[in-house]
Amino acid sequence: MKIHRLSEQLASQIAAGEVVERPSSVVKELVENAIDAGATTINIDVRHGGRESIQIADNGQGIAAEDVETAFLRHATSKLQTIDDLNAIRTLGFRGEALAAIAAVSQLTIVSRAEGADAGTRLVLEAGLVVNRETVGAPQGTVIALENLFYNVPARLILLTTAATE
Repeated sequence: MKIHRLSEQLASQIAAGEVVERPSSVVKELVENAIDAGATTINIDVRHGGRESIQIADNGQGIAAEDVETAFLRHATSKLQTIDDLNAIRTLGFRGEALAAIAAVSQLTIVSRAEGADAGTRLVLEAGLVVNRETVGAPQGTVIALENLFYNVPARLILLTTAATE
């Protein structure tokens, strides 16, 4: 068999399986991001054990409009610049994998307004691909809502247990 490079979308879905094992790992990653953003209030809404939908809303510093799409690229992070930064990490997450991984295996909408910005940005992604972007009115902070977790990765979907267990 000839060796070839995987498509970016397939590579992202495979990588997502390592970061996003089940709905609880999605909640964990998004709550850690909210805490790292300085949120003092975090609201969590989970439907059908996280299979149907998960929403995390926070009042943290938000994401600047010019950075919202970049935040969903693999290995994109605001927390590291150089190798030396690894020795000084004081955040819960830093690898830049979580948002890309979560987006790769769901239908996701983010609304975020950075501190000091006049408006927020609403970005809609399906399987990690941007399908819509618009400027919207929003409070400072970030709301990430995802639906249909693992809808495009049936092998992962069948490993989920009942909604009550998840």
